[in-house]
Amino acid sequence: MNYVIGLDLGTTSAKSVVFQENGHVVAEHEVDYPLNHPQVGYAEQDPLQMETAALEALNLSTRLVESENIVGVGISAAMHSMICMDENGVPLSPSIIWADARSAEEAALLKKESPDVYMRTGTPLHPMSPLSKLLWMKKYRYEPWEQADYFVSVKEFLLYRWFGEKVVDYSIAAATGLFNIHTHKWDEETLQLAGISEGQLFAPVPPTYAMENMREHFAEKAGLKRSTPFVIGGSDGPLANLGIGAIRPGETAITIGTSGAIRQFSSEPLLDDRQEIFSYSFTDDLWITGGPSNNGGLVLKWVQQLFETESESLPLEKLSELAAEVEAGSENLLFLPYLNGERAPFWKAEAKGSFIGLTPSHRKEHMARAAMEGVLFSILHIASALERLGNKHEKIFASGGFARSPVWVQMLADLFNKRIDIPVSHQSSAWGAAWVALYSLGHVDRLEDIKESIPMNQHYVPNEENHQKYRQLFDVYQSVSHKLQTDFEQLHRL
Repeated sequence: MNYVIGLDLGTTSAKSVVFQENGHVVAEHEVDYPLNHPQVGYAEQDPLQMETAALEALNLSTRLVESENIVGVGISAAMHSMICMDENGVPLSPSIIWADARSAEEAALLKKESPDVYMRTGTPLHPMSPLSKLLWMKKYRYEPWEQADYFVSVKEFLLYRWFGEKVVDYSIAAATGLFNIHTHKWDEETLQLAGISEGQLFAPVPPTYAMENMREHFAEKAGLKRSTPFVIGGSDGPLANLGIGAIRPGETAITIGTSGAIRQFSSEPLLDDRQEIFSYSFTDDLWITGGPSNNGGLVLKWVQQLFETESESLPLEKLSELAAEVEAGSENLLFLPYLNGERAPFWKAEAKGSFIGLTPSHRKEHMARAAMEGVLFSILHIASALERLGNKHEKIFASGGFARSPVWVQMLADLFNKRIDIPVSHQSSAWGAAWVALYSLGHVDRLEDIKESIPMNQHYVPNEENHQKYRQLFDVYQSVSHKLQTDFEQLHRL
């Protein structure tokens, strides 16, 4: 039997998932790595720790299968990481990730003075993007920036060290804010703004680009044959859509893990004059459009910490039970979930979390439910921007940690008034990466054929009465969240 691996380089861990060609998971292993905050607003990781984790995950996940039966490895990675690297593959800086906000001033100035950059790159002008990070490095003469031969993402870093290849897939390139999504080339005007040359970036290639002859030292650590082909794949967003089957027009993927996102594929770039959403290249004729939220499962983590005591823990299951005691709408209590600032649709690092409408009758179960609903209101807010641009949400697939809570997924069905389908495997990005590898290596005929190899677990149907209540509350949510953005900026300055 043949096997294919999806290697998913996430924000907090590397996951290696071994699949049969029909999508059945044979084995998986996950290795965590730390996220460091050396200063307020900084978010960094050690690239060498990430490499060790990725190799260990590969090795441990493949011990139950014969290496000669592994036909290939596809790679998914989180977007927006930036590493200053020398020509020998030595990291000169940490990996500065999407959650890093040190370049907020540079991003705000860029948005004011060069808004046309978004229309060429499809990347909102925000401190998450490597473009903003490079502007910060340039402004403060960041020593690794001055010494660097290359500026790369963590995926590029690993593949350069493992194979000696200077390549980057379209979607990781697009997420830099330096890539023209119309021409699939680096954008010269934006490179000039950033103060770097095209020679300091790797060559953009489609997600089907394959590499062989892994350096022996790394192949041994990964437990793979040197000849095992690696297919470059893409970023976690489009691969999650592919891996969950949200491929055609009107098919929407919603993922909520630590953060959250809603995405759709389109046959052309879908750009927004308001700059509320992103549009990134995936292949030569497919783009992924949507928006990320900074605040998904971390909101529930905060609620858990808020209400836990030394004698009583509050796991997700218990929190969900608590929320289920309250009717939809939490007795008109709203929660703006911007604990970690917010990306789409506001792109405001200064945004704050807020309870709106508290009364003496509200208890912790109301606050728990309002927090869960607030995360979903934020996703619906982004979905509304997609609808404004012509993208409908006719079929919704959901994945991520939140899919383990039936109460939370039912809220999503009620809010959108749509059936929600949940796949058996929650490793959608890994399966999307693995499927691209199968397609690239000639084991399947079309990317779209993945729909036949995604076992679905269950579905949720909406409650019309709850939906009507949510629609009324969502109008208030939108109004309040827009009105408070200026106040959030003032609070941040204080």
